[in-house]
Amino acid sequence: MNTFARSSAVMAVVLSFCFASSVQAQAARGQSRDEASLRKLVAEQTEAWNRHDATAWSKDFAPDSEFINIVGTVFSGREEIAKRHASIFASIFKDTRAEVTVRKILFVAPSVAVVDTEHVVTGYAGLPPGVQATEPGVLRTRMRYVLKQTGGKWSIVAGQNTDVKPAPAAPSQPAPSSQQAPAPTGR
Repeated sequence: MNTFARSSAVMAVVLSFCFASSVQAQAARGQSRDEASLRKLVAEQTEAWNRHDATAWSKDFAPDSEFINIVGTVFSGREEIAKRHASIFASIFKDTRAEVTVRKILFVAPSVAVVDTEHVVTGYAGLPPGVQATEPGVLRTRMRYVLKQTGGKWSIVAGQNTDVKPAPAAPSQPAPSSQQAPAPTGR
């Protein structure tokens, strides 16, 4: 291989690394912007919960989305999700306050993300059947959303809320060991 060919090959490799680095940097900046947008969506939804505004809480759900609530009921579409949340905001959750922490954001494709959050809900008047307080006066849940970006806007296409069960009570006395000697018979 002559010197010109060798120099051209080296230059092509260097340029390809530069181009790849530039593309990766642009992707990282885009992902950072998207992560900020997703965190903002969660923050706005939390604020809407604390105002007990079902319409605002549901605004980022896609029109054809599905949401599985804390007891496993499936709500189909933004309209039904808003209606069901209006009902709980008018009853058992009318005085609640939620604190929400984003635990993890995973981009499974450039325009698809999974967002996991942890919720701490206080001030409830009651809980849905089968749901227990995680600790006295506190309901902790984990929410998972699948979001899709279309036209620069993120929409929730699927969501599921799961309650965190209370820790089991400590045993009051140790269970008998199978290797203990049998109790005396009184002879």
